[in-house]
Amino acid sequence: MGAMSVRPDTEAAAQQAADKAPHRAGFACFVGRPNAGKSTLTNALVGQKVAITSNRPQTTRHTVRGIVHREDAQLILVDTPGLHKPRTLLGERLNDVVRTTWAEVDVIGFCLPADQKLGPGDKYIVKELAGIKKTPKIAIITKTDLVDSKQLAEQLLAVSRLGEELGFEWAEIIPVSAVKDTQVDLLGDLIAPLLPQSPPLYPEGDLTDEPEMVMVAELIREAALEGVRDELPHSIAVVVEEMLPREGRPADKPLLDIHANVYIERPSQKGIIIGPKGKRLKDVGTKSRKHIEALLGTPVFLDLHVKVAKDWQRDPKQLRKLGF
Repeated sequence: MGAMSVRPDTEAAAQQAADKAPHRAGFACFVGRPNAGKSTLTNALVGQKVAITSNRPQTTRHTVRGIVHREDAQLILVDTPGLHKPRTLLGERLNDVVRTTWAEVDVIGFCLPADQKLGPGDKYIVKELAGIKKTPKIAIITKTDLVDSKQLAEQLLAVSRLGEELGFEWAEIIPVSAVKDTQVDLLGDLIAPLLPQSPPLYPEGDLTDEPEMVMVAELIREAALEGVRDELPHSIAVVVEEMLPREGRPADKPLLDIHANVYIERPSQKGIIIGPKGKRLKDVGTKSRKHIEALLGTPVFLDLHVKVAKDWQRDPKQLRKLGF
């Protein structure tokens, strides 16, 4: 009997170790060129559609946060607007927001699509990142489902070299495919230890702390841009004026009235948004209503109006009114 060592059940031991490991919580943001897969990655990590996915820059204008709840950590994803060379007052304001956000988060994930060569846009962003000394930076090669292993290896090497050239080291370099759900959990595993020790900062059920009105406005804006991106890439802003439960409805059949204005810059754009005989605006309403109902979990009556706010992107007073 003496020679036999009694080993505790390994699972129980692992659980004990996990219980001892301090809980971590903190903020991370994904950066990268437009269409680098940032929003898709946010959605894959959170497990629900929270950020607005679009193949155009500047659709995520607000700090949409996805919240990833884990046993050992809570990761709050802050979605910053894209950093770009500013041409307008709005552009400058967005860039200031970006730099402030980067300095305040605990981890920055730089997203680079596997199927696109490292371009000047990427280098511009990484150069800016190099200036933010304290924050750990992870390079995330996205869309790995679109390339073969040779192409992927080249991309991993290129991003590693770029860090060296700019005099910093990536905390991690990881390939992922959000679409195929490859290595998405592993990305969470790599980010978690880089967060500060902290109890959870948000209640378990929360997926985003974005005010619902702002998310609703984003869904309407996404639907309004669908199909007219080339004609009106940035000149649409949406403001939800009010969201009120319809009075006198039975408790089991609630209805939420949402009144929203779609702002454009010039009267000539009105026809593009409204469409022949109002058909386009009707489609925008139908499409966004479905997404809003899915988001809020309640039937919705959506009342949409198109209004002209002259050159709102260049006018500080209009910008403030529209929530920028």
